[in-house]
Formats: sequence, C-alpha cells, structure tokens
Amino acid sequence: MTIIAAADGSALGNPGPAGWAWYVDDSCWRAGGWPHGTNNQGELMAVLDLFRSTAHVPEEELLILCDSQYVINCISKWMPGWKRKGWRKADGKPVLNVDLLKDIDQAIVGRKYKFEWVKGHAGHDLNEAADERARAAATAYQQGVAHRSGPGFPGARDQAQPDARASEQGSAQAQLQTEPLEQTHRRAAEPVGAGAPAAGAAAASMGSANVSRTSVGSVPAKAERASRPHFEPTLFGESGIFGQPDLFSELEDPSAQELSAEETVLALERELLRPDVRADIGRIGVLLHPDFAEIGSSGRFWTRDAMMMALEEDPGEPTDLELLSADRLSENTILLNYRSLAHTGSALRSSVWVLDRGQWRLRFHQGTLES
Repeated sequence: MTIIAAADGSALGNPGPAGWAWYVDDSCWRAGGWPHGTNNQGELMAVLDLFRSTAHVPEEELLILCDSQYVINCISKWMPGWKRKGWRKADGKPVLNVDLLKDIDQAIVGRKYKFEWVKGHAGHDLNEAADERARAAATAYQQGVAHRSGPGFPGARDQAQPDARASEQGSAQAQLQTEPLEQTHRRAAEPVGAGAPAAGAAAASMGSANVSRTSVGSVPAKAERASRPHFEPTLFGESGIFGQPDLFSELEDPSAQELSAEETVLALERELLRPDVRADIGRIGVLLHPDFAEIGSSGRFWTRDAMMMALEEDPGEPTDLELLSADRLSENTILLNYRSLAHTGSALRSSVWVLDRGQWRLRFHQGTLES
C-alpha cells in the first residue's frame, strides 16, 4: 500500500511564528510549529515528522505531495552532494537548516518514498488541508494560544509534540533565486539572472537588506531539541555582518513603517543583486515567486527551479543598481525598470513584483545588455 500525504509549512513574516503539517485525511494528520522560524523550516519539519510518524510501517511506500521545490530538490538532488562536501555548498558555505536535513537523511534510510510537486494554493485538496493546518499552528504561536496537533498516524510509537515550545527562534533563510540571472558575473546583461535582481542590494541601500536573521532562544528539553530546527549563524545571522538590521526588523520600528511598497520592492531587488544572497537557496526561495520566470539576455527562458540550481553553483558577481522607474501597476503589482552595473558591463532590466500573501516576490524578470 502507498501512503499518500501532503506536507506543508507556513511562516507569518518569514521569519516569524511558523507552523508545519502533514495530512493524509481528517483522521490522520499532524501539525506543530515554533514561535520563530521560516517557511522552509516548516516545510522540512513536515516531511521529517511524516517519515518519523510512519517509521513503524517501513514496508509502506510514501508518496509525498509538496509545493516546495526547495524541499524536493534538497532531499532528492542536493543532499548527497552536500554530505560529500561535509554539508557545505558549492561555494564552501555551510548548508542552511543542516540539522533538519541531517535528521531527514537518517529518517529516509531504508524507506521507499517519492515526491510529487503540486502547485500551492491551487485547490489541491490534500495540499490545501496541510496548508490550512500549518498556517493555523503558526497563527496559534503568533497569538500565544494552544494549537491542534492532530491525531497523528495510527500505531505510531511516538506522538509527542516535537515543537520547540520555549523561545526558540530561527534564522530566516530564504530561497529565492532569480535566474543564474544568466550568470551575471559573466554577462551583466542577463536578467534577473545576471545579478539576482531582487532583494540583496536593497538592503544595502536602505539599511535593511535581509529578510531573515538568527536569534536563538533558550534550549528546551533534549527530546524537543532533537526535532527542532538548528538555527546557526548564516548570512542573516547575528555576528559581524550578520548583525546588520534587515528589512523586516526595520519595519518593526514605527518610523520605518512609512516605507512605501515601491521602496520595499526596490530594497528586495537590491538584495537579489548580491552574490551572497543569490547563493543562499533558502533566501532565494523566499524572494522568487513559485511561478517565477526570466528571459535572459541570451534569449534563454529560465524557470524558478532552473534559476535556483544555477545560482547555487554560480551566484555571479557584485552588481549595483541605478533605478530608472518604479511603477505601481496595481495594488499588488509593481514594475521596476533599472540599469544594473557590474564589472563586466551594464544591462537594462525590468522586474515585476507581486504581493503574495503579504510577501513581495519576484514574478518575472528580463534584461538586455547595453552596448
């Protein structure tokens, strides 16, 4: 028999109060969360708990429905290479959410499973059910109330809630990549690719470029510690450059709340132009819309997955931005036109940002090299 389950995560603010859930049917599901975490951590935790909850039936194959290409690629494609490199990425930097990934790596040993990508928020019954429960858990942590953890999987040996109930706070790693932006460092003309168009540089120019930071709270009991995400210092961590204020922390200040949507999007675009952000799959996953597409200066069409994988291997060179215009096309859509400036040359670029569940995300990018 094949167990068919959807797994999903949710973070209110990303990072912020976070939740996770997997769902088979109304009598077989589980949910949990943390006071502070990211959407990717929720997605990974949902998959990890699903494997643990079905560990007593290892002969059953798992079909995991997931709307996160990041999670699917981490487990199905990237994890073996990361392990060989000591859990480091191609650029030598530590892999984010490594504790969760290591736990998943152990949990899948001897298991028969496969992932199937489903489009989120598109009416898929199991995905919607998992999303609803993950969001409910995140909302409960936001409001400081108890949440429904679900009946769990029949016969599972350990149904204890794995949440970090104390004050655990996670780093906000996001995943969002814009086309290798057609290897910006090679040809400044590549669209989103050439300089990871969206979030990085913005932080630099507005004093708040990152959407996530690491803030570790007290450590709960040992049993809980094994299941909660490990929030290590990363690009968005606490020390050194990691301690710089980010876009969302600035917004917590009443005076900073006056930032317009256009200014916010510009900051995110600048962030995407930074190599360190472009190499961070987690952050790129947050900045790029699930339906992101880019037309590179070479004429190549880039999907979100192709862009993320290319940026993981080659994040490009530092790129500056000269804004030409920022136009509000609708309440939830902003068009940026700008000139990217890099060591290899300049390019004219256009980016379409859309407001997706409270988060501005890059939907489309195109660039043309300047002669």
